[in-house]
Amino acid sequence: MNHLPDLIKDLALILAVAGIVALIFKRLKQPLVLGYIVAGFLAGPHLVWIPTIRDINDVQVWADIGVIVLLFSLGLEFSFKKIVRMGGAPIIAVSVIIFSMMLLGSSVGSLFGWGRMDCIYLGGMLAMSSTTIIYKAFQDLNLLSQRFTGMVLSVLILEDVLAIVLMVVLSTLALKNSIVGEDMLGSMFKLVFFLIVWFVIGLYLIPTFLSKNRKWINDEILLIVSLAFCFGMAVLAVKSGYSAAFGAFVVGSILAETVEAEHIGKLISPIKDLFGAIFFVSVGMLVEPQVLADYAWPIAAIVCTIILGQTIFGTIGYLVSGQTFRDALRCGLSMTQIGEFAFIIASLGLSLGVISKFLYPVVVAVSVITTFTTPYMIRLADPLYRVVVKLMPHSWLEFFTQNASSGVTRVNHDSNWKRLLSAILKIVLVYAALSLAVIAFSFGILLPLFRAHLGHWWGNALCGLLTVLCVSPFLRAIMAKKNHSVEFTTLWNESKYNRVPLAFLILLRVLLAVSFVFYIARYLIPFADVWLLGVAFVMVVIMIFSRRLKLQSIRMEQAFKHNLRSREDFQRRHSDKMPRYARHLLSQNLHLSVCQLPEHSLWGGKKLAELNLAHKYGIHVAAIIRGERHIHVPNGDDMLFPGDRLQVIGSDAQLMRFNKILAEQVYVLPEYNDACDMVMRKLYIGAGSPFLGKSIKNSDIRDRYHCMVVGWETSEGVLERPDPDRTFEEGDLLWIVGEEESLKQLL
Repeated sequence: MNHLPDLIKDLALILAVAGIVALIFKRLKQPLVLGYIVAGFLAGPHLVWIPTIRDINDVQVWADIGVIVLLFSLGLEFSFKKIVRMGGAPIIAVSVIIFSMMLLGSSVGSLFGWGRMDCIYLGGMLAMSSTTIIYKAFQDLNLLSQRFTGMVLSVLILEDVLAIVLMVVLSTLALKNSIVGEDMLGSMFKLVFFLIVWFVIGLYLIPTFLSKNRKWINDEILLIVSLAFCFGMAVLAVKSGYSAAFGAFVVGSILAETVEAEHIGKLISPIKDLFGAIFFVSVGMLVEPQVLADYAWPIAAIVCTIILGQTIFGTIGYLVSGQTFRDALRCGLSMTQIGEFAFIIASLGLSLGVISKFLYPVVVAVSVITTFTTPYMIRLADPLYRVVVKLMPHSWLEFFTQNASSGVTRVNHDSNWKRLLSAILKIVLVYAALSLAVIAFSFGILLPLFRAHLGHWWGNALCGLLTVLCVSPFLRAIMAKKNHSVEFTTLWNESKYNRVPLAFLILLRVLLAVSFVFYIARYLIPFADVWLLGVAFVMVVIMIFSRRLKLQSIRMEQAFKHNLRSREDFQRRHSDKMPRYARHLLSQNLHLSVCQLPEHSLWGGKKLAELNLAHKYGIHVAAIIRGERHIHVPNGDDMLFPGDRLQVIGSDAQLMRFNKILAEQVYVLPEYNDACDMVMRKLYIGAGSPFLGKSIKNSDIRDRYHCMVVGWETSEGVLERPDPDRTFEEGDLLWIVGEEESLKQLL
């Protein structure tokens, strides 16, 4: 190929510049994301004295792929069950932070006279802290084992989820160019509907598909299948009126519930790194030096807004959620930056043509500055806490302490009525959404197809029959689920006054099922409504008393629950999953952390009684995890081995000290020396040899000299296998293997 396309030339330049700049930033211990942005600025079209890319539109295609892969990878690390188990504290904190920062960001944009959509998008960008940058800062500062970091990361996960929702809302605003309550409500209803359908169908089909074909799927096929799911869902999301990134996130979160989630994450990691780097390089290409000079004051104002806003409102959010004042302040100061989602939201605004071009480089500049300041803000938390405590009235400090104590108390068990109604509401929402999805698919795709091949009436009849058959398991679940549950039975037997509302609840669910069947029949059959209602009631009664339908509904639900629990069960067997009691330790200012014994640890082969960790470091070993074996509450005779994972309990300070000592207690390996190489030499047994008349067993060649006899050489030059009991005779020629120094001593 004599002529290379410009796309390949641009890609070569991008990767070369990104590699060099990333290496420099790595040596400077700065986030690689910033390095990629700087590389994009250097390779972009705004610096004319160095080689630049030829066509930024081609690079934008690679960047769009990068966004899809990044959101897919983020979905793989996300789990709805994690959100549920977090409880209300992260939800309260993230609600306060996002609402306050969006309002604050929009207000700052208004002060500079920017357009309405610019202000709205700016507020959305400022509300999203960077998960990548914060996690990297915690890792570099050795803070991941501390209690407050777990709370910060929980809030960041929720922020990432809400960022996806925010992108959908902002897209709707951009298309409507106005904030209309009905349109926004309809968009949110449509979003919830599609989420339920996608997650339920995806969790039912995708894990089942992977499980059935596991023995034929190797790494190569798993990578191809995962990317097929990723880009296929991206296309489906666009067809449904959402962004491709949103579809990629959804299918990633579905795959996150499968056993293969970690494996897929490892396989996809190099692709994510490649396309993610190109995306952040493309971000840097949009930075215009002239724009930065013209908007220097707005950039400085936005930086101050983020730092002060996240410090104040972040601290308030965490305080309201029940954290101590010290932890709340540390959490708030940790989130004083914006990152990748700000770029994605800005890209969305530019692609839709609703924000000004200057806003993108302004946001990039703000992100660069706040990323550099993040580690210093985290370090500032403790000194600032000591200063604030001295200045704060004592009554305020007592109030914050009581608030934190009440935040960790357990809520009493819900009443039977509340649990029953909550369960029924979830059942009705999920199965009604699935029924609507089946009806929409049937009427939108199957009905025109059947009419074209079978005629109008026969097509209607076949389509109606198939539709009713497909939705019947869902409708039966709507009517019958929880009618024999513990809560329902307890309420029924508890008081006769409960029976009327319980019966009315069943009747409402039956009427809902009848309405679905009636709608299907009325859409396809031009009979009187009275007759159609009668047909609907008859079909619903058949569904209720059909044993086969009941078994089918139970099997479907069991398969779904199995898929939903599969990764959790796998982790329980193979990993160091945190026990349930870990969250209760927080009320005692304790924390459960997992640390791994290094490969060259000096503690390897020693018993816990010998190490006496509780006395020396104040921590307690709750469990030793060795492969798939879990040794719970080990005693003093249990021995540690390199590679063991330890679940240890202690305060933040104790765990930090323990992790530091653990990393230091390792063998210092000597530098490589040629004398340590294994070599083979000949040993001749002469008349004065000290080995004459001895056997291999009592010659001390192995024990004293650390060498090994590999054979006798016969007169014909054949090497015979050594016999441990054979004695050495004069004239024997032995072949010995050992290190150079050991052989010198032996010979």
